[in-house]
Amino acid sequence: MSNEHYAEPAAEDEGEGMTAEQESAMRIMANNLHRLNESVAKCVEAGLTIQLVRTARYHSEAGQWGDQLTPVVKA
Repeated sequence: MSNEHYAEPAAEDEGEGMTAEQESAMRIMANNLHRLNESVAKCVEAGLTIQLVRTARYHSEAGQWGDQLTPVVKA
């Protein structure tokens, strides 16, 4: 899989000052995103067009939020 469009996160996005629980959650998400990107590449190589669309935004009671995605697939 080519990483020609991959951008490294900015230094401030790398998690300085995170708790152990936050670091663990971030590692899990990073691993899952890596697998997702591999799956997208396999779908594209199999002849599909994949677009990930934000379909929801999850909010915590403390004010943090995160985008949730749904794939749109075209054969």
